[in-house]
Parts: sequence; C-alpha cells; structure tokens
Amino acid sequence: MKIAVVGATGLVGREMLTVLAERGFGQEEVIAAASPKSVGKTVEFAGRQLTVVSVDDAIAARPQYAIFSAGAAASRQYAPLFVAAGTTVIDNSSAWRKDPAIPLVVPEINIDAAFQAIRQSNNQAIIIANPNCSTIQMVLALSALQREYGIRRLVISTYQSITGTGIKAVRQLEAEEKLESGKWKVESGILNTEHLTLNTSEMAYPYPIHRNLFPHGGDFQPDGYTTEEQKLVDETRKIFADPSIQITATVVRVPVVGGHSEAVNVELCCDYDLDDVRRLIADTPGVILYDDPAKNLYPMPILAHHRDEVWVGRLRRDFSQPNSLNLWVVADNIRKGAATNAVQIMEKLNSAVSH
Repeated sequence: MKIAVVGATGLVGREMLTVLAERGFGQEEVIAAASPKSVGKTVEFAGRQLTVVSVDDAIAARPQYAIFSAGAAASRQYAPLFVAAGTTVIDNSSAWRKDPAIPLVVPEINIDAAFQAIRQSNNQAIIIANPNCSTIQMVLALSALQREYGIRRLVISTYQSITGTGIKAVRQLEAEEKLESGKWKVESGILNTEHLTLNTSEMAYPYPIHRNLFPHGGDFQPDGYTTEEQKLVDETRKIFADPSIQITATVVRVPVVGGHSEAVNVELCCDYDLDDVRRLIADTPGVILYDDPAKNLYPMPILAHHRDEVWVGRLRRDFSQPNSLNLWVVADNIRKGAATNAVQIMEKLNSAVSH
C-alpha cells in the first residue's frame, strides 16, 4: 500500500507518521509531502528518513490514501486533485467538514457515513473529513449517552492546549517561560518584558500565554462567538446526525502542551441512572473512565499526553436542571484529536477493502 502524508513537517503531520508506524504501517510505502519551502528536508518514519517531496509529486505517485494536515487552503486546492488521481483523502482541516456531501467521521461512532459515501461514488476515491480536535473527544465521550438517552442540550467550556495552534505557539510559550516577571506591554509591534523582547510576527497569540489564558480560539464571528466555538456546534450535530441538539460553547486557550480539556454540561432527553451512565461511558471503545474523586483521580492533560484514549471523569448529576449531568473530558489533541483519528479512518477503509 502507498500512503501520502500531506503537511508531513508540521506538528500533526509528524504525529501522523508516528501513529502510522505504531499501528503497523511501518513497512508500507509512505510519501512525505509538504509546501515548497520544505521540499528536500527529511522527516523520520519507522526508523528511517523520508525525503519530503512536493504535493504535485505526491499526487503523481497515485497513493491509495492521502492523509492531510496542511491547512484548509491547501486542502481545497489539492484534495480534489488527489481524488481525481484515484486517491481517497482523509483531511484534518476545516475545509470540508460542513459540506453535506463529505462525511465527517469519528470511526468509533459513524464510520458507516464513510462507507455510504464510497457506495454513492460507485466505489471511487472520495474526501473524508476529520473533525476538529475538541469535537472528536467530546462526541466520543458522549456517543453512548446519545445512543441510549438522546441529547437535548450541551453547554461546553474548553481549555485547549497551545499545540492546537501549532509549533509557533509552542515556541512562543517556550520563550515566555524564560521570563522572571509577568510584566509585559506591546509597543510598535514588539512585545516587551523585563527579560524578553519578541516581535509580534513571532507570536502565535496577541498576548503572552505563559501564566495566562484567554477566551479566544479561532477567529471572532459577527455574533461574538469564535470559529472554534462554532465548530463544536456544527460538527457535533453532523456527527450525531441530529440538528436539533442545542449547543453553546466557550473556548479558552491555556498554557498546556499535553491536550485539550472540556467541562461539559449535558441535558439528556429523559432521566438517567448515574450508574448506567458510568457503565455506558466505561464500555465505549477508546474511552477511559477515570473517576474517583475520593482518591483525587480525575482526567488531566498530563495523563492523556501521547495517549490515544479519551479520558472522562468528574461525573455528577446537575441538580439545577432536570435530566442533566456534568462531566470532564480530556484527550491529546494531536493524537486522537487529529493524527490517530485520521489513521483509524484509513484503517477501517483499508480493512473493508481487504475483506
């Protein structure tokens, strides 16, 4: 089998290569593709070095699958060209998620949406969208509750890792961690502190993130919500195939590297038994129920980092609203929130073809 990874030099692209090797694809022909400025560089894969090629060269190689993490603009430009060459694309950007003709897939929940799209295309190559990282972990944690009870409303507050922004954000945090003082000011495009001067062009965020957080993820929309918040609304409804779910969200960026955390208030369509909720969550593939407050056991990014599972804890009834409960969800946004989910989609498709 031949697999292309487009955006192979980025944070998620490198993790895709790692996950492919871990999940048994180390002997396959893997093509590392990226933008022109990265062509000729090398990336590690399964103990060997791959030379990065152009996206056009990757298309010409006609791989069976192309896994994208190159941004929405690159996906819009190149994904259709891969499909025209007979390559099925699994795209990690926002480019195709809202398109009703493109399946938006978390394999444990709705891989059938991908198979249905393939059948509708007469078994030709298609584009499959990978959901946003914050959406993936939440819907996987809630999937059994949606199936058993139905979900009426979700109120979500996310605490999102800087790795969701990319390597530029990681470098900004690392630079800021060298500070002895939190005093700062921005003057004439320069961030000045007592111990650090950083050009704003080098900053991923408009403010320091070290010892700070801000309710800003994505771009602000005219209605006051951000694009990251809107993704939680639109993608959850699409994955659960239920446009009636009422959803509101606040996204917060925090100085964490290991993963995203989410406080989720869930209103179910009927009353529930909390022990049954625990059983449903614990039995969900890919989910770890980690919930023993008496022993101070609850999910944290430090536990989820470099892991593929979604961790769930702090389960408790919401006494202020009928049929409602609260839970806390944590996952590594680069792994299950991006790279692992994409590779799992490819695994499911390839397994179906093999059989």
